[in-house]
Amino acid sequence: MPSTPNPLLKELGLHFRRARMAAGLSQEQIALRANISRPRYRDIETGTAAARATTLVNVARALGMEMMLIPQAMVPAIQSMLQPATGDDDHPAFMSDVEVQEHE
Repeated sequence: MPSTPNPLLKELGLHFRRARMAAGLSQEQIALRANISRPRYRDIETGTAAARATTLVNVARALGMEMMLIPQAMVPAIQSMLQPATGDDDHPAFMSDVEVQEHE
């Protein structure tokens, strides 16, 4: 009987797939950059197989991303920074204090 796919692996694979598609790259290109086989990359992207942390870091870097460990307590703050702006605030998402003063 086949095992149930792990939701975390599926989610991670989906992030990798979206990044790869946005970059216009093939699975073969990412696999080559990450120094793994294309079938291995496919299994990671589809969430059907787990991978070592070093492999996941290499895949992320092949996609121009970094994997980071952050304290769980900071997740809501980071997620809010990554959300599109709402309301009348027309400031860019990230500005230095000097830029904020000049913008006002």
